[in-house]
Amino acid sequence: RVWGTRGAGSPITVPPPHPLIRPFRSSEEYLEAMKEDLAEWFNALYDLDMAADTFLEALATGCDLCQHANNVNRVALEFQQRHPEAAARIPRNEVIFQARNVAPGSFVARDNVSNFIRWCRQDLGIQDVLMFETNDLVLKKNEKNVILCLLEVARRGSKFGMLAPMLIQMEEEIEEELRDQTCGVLGAPRGGQVLVGPTAPTGCTPHASVSPQLRGSGQSSGWNDEQKRGKKKGKC
Repeated sequence: RVWGTRGAGSPITVPPPHPLIRPFRSSEEYLEAMKEDLAEWFNALYDLDMAADTFLEALATGCDLCQHANNVNRVALEFQQRHPEAAARIPRNEVIFQARNVAPGSFVARDNVSNFIRWCRQDLGIQDVLMFETNDLVLKKNEKNVILCLLEVARRGSKFGMLAPMLIQMEEEIEEELRDQTCGVLGAPRGGQVLVGPTAPTGCTPHASVSPQLRGSGQSSGWNDEQKRGKKKGKC
């Protein structure tokens, strides 16, 4: 995708690629890029200043995770009230956590992280293969599973209109393009009504489920009203 305008003697400016759009020499390098993407996403959601290299350490108290879980609950409930016909799984149980004077590695921190994990399993229904255990985060025993779980949490939240990390936005754009191709073959115009009756697959429907900011430029510069309502400042 080319950025900028072509005028008389003016060059076309191409911005530097996103960290996820480049070849990786190892899975560890890709893991670091995903961690950077998640850190940028969390900072944008809650007006924080987490560095990618200390992102997981910053989450080790568990309070930011639990705060995010409760924020997903609230946004999901608002989504259900606006779209009662939607069949999405709605998380409901409030996550109780201690937010003050929590030291990483302490009993309180472990309890916070454990409560977030329970919410992921019971309310979001995240599969065990994408889950992590308390020590995976607190003692950094399995950073990969922590990152995979957070990406899945972000993926579920994006279905309710919350801002998504760049990786999830890219996934949704690809899925939309695939739907366009499938529906185009069957005679449905992009974003329009299905014209072929009962023979069309259920996926060929208007693309209202994908937020406009996830299409456009592919960058997370725009915030819609739902995202602004989901933004909540706060640190441990």
